[in-house]
Amino acid sequence: MKKVFLVIVSLVALSLIGIAYLQVEWIRGAMKLRREKYDTDIYVSLQNIKDTINIRKSRKILGGFILQSPALTLSTFYPTSSVINVFQMKEIIKSALQKNDIKLPFEFCITSDMRLPIMMSAGYDLSNINSENDFKTIITGDNFIYKEMLHIYLIEPENYFKKHLATLLLFSLLFTSVIITAFVLTIRTMLSQKKLSEIKSDFISNMTHEFKTPIATISLASDALSNEKVLSNKENILYYTSIIKEENSRMNKQVEKILQAAQLEKNEIKLQLKDIDVHQIIQKVSENNQLQMQEIGALCNISLHAQHSIIQADEVHFTNIIFNLIDNAIKYSKESPVITIETVSEGKNILIKVRDNGIGMDKETQAHIYDKFYRAHTGNLHNVKGFGLGLTYVKNIVDAHGGTIKVESELGKGTQFILGFATV
Repeated sequence: MKKVFLVIVSLVALSLIGIAYLQVEWIRGAMKLRREKYDTDIYVSLQNIKDTINIRKSRKILGGFILQSPALTLSTFYPTSSVINVFQMKEIIKSALQKNDIKLPFEFCITSDMRLPIMMSAGYDLSNINSENDFKTIITGDNFIYKEMLHIYLIEPENYFKKHLATLLLFSLLFTSVIITAFVLTIRTMLSQKKLSEIKSDFISNMTHEFKTPIATISLASDALSNEKVLSNKENILYYTSIIKEENSRMNKQVEKILQAAQLEKNEIKLQLKDIDVHQIIQKVSENNQLQMQEIGALCNISLHAQHSIIQADEVHFTNIIFNLIDNAIKYSKESPVITIETVSEGKNILIKVRDNGIGMDKETQAHIYDKFYRAHTGNLHNVKGFGLGLTYVKNIVDAHGGTIKVESELGKGTQFILGFATV
């Protein structure tokens, strides 16, 4: 799986590099064509301007009659300035340029064959003549010795190309971003599926382990009950019957945990709210866990200092919250666990603190402890059992009650969970 993942990432990365290279080459080619088109459009615009000027001259000279060809001008030279004024000239140039999609600001100048200015716009600088952005054409007929030259100076022509380049880059970046986003989402999905697969395998392994032991115990106890020596002894019958009952109860609890997780995921749990005493629930759960704690040499200290301990809650689910936190403290403690349960008042709220002297958690583990099926790394502690559903259940039930939950932990120094609920 890891090799396949690396191959996919490598292939997609190479594809992105190839696409980026092709886009760069495409943009270069597009800009080259744009510049060639720009030069062509300028040339066509100059020819149109020249034709328009000659038409105006023909109309003026022949009293409104227009020659079939603007190039066939009369033999008598007629200065452009005597037919067209500066304003009209600027409109002719503007119209010709816009017709070829060139919408740049410009200034113009008409010079004689001695390069002396005959007519020019107010903003024209004579130093611009023959500069890079100065475009010129002869506007008098070829038959005349005296010639007039039209100079058009385009201001900020680079903006013409920058806008086009910006458009190309924008779309290029947009589509590249879409591809990269799709790639990232694909990788995230693959990682998520890989993680889910590992969680699924871990869950099945844990579930098998959790059910295998009680099933084996029940099987042995059942076989023992069929033995004649056991059947003849009432105490033995009661002993093996109690084992079967206890292991059956253990399996039912595990099944209940799985069902609760499924109900929480579907939001199907309905709370039966009523006034309950937090202190009584804690005492009850602590007493029910005494046998388990004695077996492993655990010590449970209870300090109930909260002045107000009555809250609105579902008794069953609230009991499960306390039980899960104690059970979690036992699981992740080493030898001689010491568990402390304390209540304090904070304004109108009651805080329930469950502290242990266990292995503790680092920051990364703390960020995931409420994730379903997540189980903290236990280092050399290999006897931790369960499905990774306990704290997920606790968090969801606390949220459903409108309460708060916070964890404080330091690796190697234990963990403390702090629950907060509004009192009645």
